[in-house]
Amino acid sequence: MRKVLYLMGILNDIDVQWLATKGSKMLFEQGTTLITQGLPVQHLFIVLDGRLSVEVNSVQVATLMSGEVIGEISFVDSRPPLASVVALMPTIVLGIDKALLKQKLEADGQFGSRFYRAIALFLADRLRTTTSRLGYASNGREATIEDDPDELDADFMQVVSMANVRFDFLVRSVK
Repeated sequence: MRKVLYLMGILNDIDVQWLATKGSKMLFEQGTTLITQGLPVQHLFIVLDGRLSVEVNSVQVATLMSGEVIGEISFVDSRPPLASVVALMPTIVLGIDKALLKQKLEADGQFGSRFYRAIALFLADRLRTTTSRLGYASNGREATIEDDPDELDADFMQVVSMANVRFDFLVRSVK
């Protein structure tokens, strides 16, 4: 649930309300593809319930569950995704239309600042995790707790409680 915690922890209550009212509840049955590798993405997705497979060239590389944000990289760089995302079971997501989200970001600079900060933080977290798991982070020294990719930043821990409340609100509003 980490990515949504970044998003919900940085956005304010009004921002989350906007997502809940402007997003669309989407149900994907098992085996349905949400995102197809190499094809443009029309939505940013927040997984509310279910489980998804991330696949590169039909090989599963990750499993995503409630609280994940999907399509954020293609949203940021406007390039087609490098992976497909397929529902492993019936899955409920909040889909935010890419064009509508871009309009909101352009019209509301404060929202845009919070939104892009959240995206930047969880992309940075993903890069640190990937780097650590590949063994590049230790520089030949023994790993310490600070190197743990699953360890949350102390500053971030302060917003986790509010982030959980906002995510619960989002789920209740959409379901």
